[in-house]
Amino acid sequence: MTQGWSARDIPDQSGRTAVVTGANSGIGIVTARELARCGARVLLACRDERRGEEAAARIRYAVRGADVEFAPLDLADLSSVRAFAKGLRADRLDLLVNNAGVMALPYGRTADGFETQFGVNHLGHFALTGLLLPRLLATGGARVVTVSSGLHALADIDMGDLNSERNYRRWTAYGRSKTANLLFVHELARRLAAAGSGLVAAAAHPGLAATDLHTAAARMER
Repeated sequence: MTQGWSARDIPDQSGRTAVVTGANSGIGIVTARELARCGARVLLACRDERRGEEAAARIRYAVRGADVEFAPLDLADLSSVRAFAKGLRADRLDLLVNNAGVMALPYGRTADGFETQFGVNHLGHFALTGLLLPRLLATGGARVVTVSSGLHALADIDMGDLNSERNYRRWTAYGRSKTANLLFVHELARRLAAAGSGLVAAAAHPGLAATDLHTAAARMER
């Protein structure tokens, strides 16, 4: 039987810098921890300062000498995305992990007026990647990894109703946001290949994971 991949297969990350969005919990904090374990400098891009600092402390406790730092980022506010990119203190950026997300929320809007799931899961990461692209392109062997979901199959993009204003269904809206993730990654990869760039754009489906992603909608309805 072929043995599956595990975190032990991550190559040495010494000298590399990574940004992981939503790194305060779930898949994000595990990703950040394992990258730090392998020697990377990791920026925990999170909305909540308290939870972000607590995550950094947890990683430092688990990994002796971990080089991790909290950096404020609210993907539901494009001014925050711009501020994060402008304030990023790093000579190089080797890895951007677009991990943060929301799922099956009641209808809402971002600070810029977009439907929340589409705005956070897709548009926030789209803007972040674009703003960080010059630094990624300037770093040899860099990668952009966007966490999508097999639930993209729930819905295609409705170009006539991107904000789901006509008939909001929370799981349909979630599926559309994950489809948007994949369309973005495919088009970015196509353009990078056409330009002869070495930057890799990839998408990942993490499968079912024990995270608190499922609990946000319930908290909002209390």
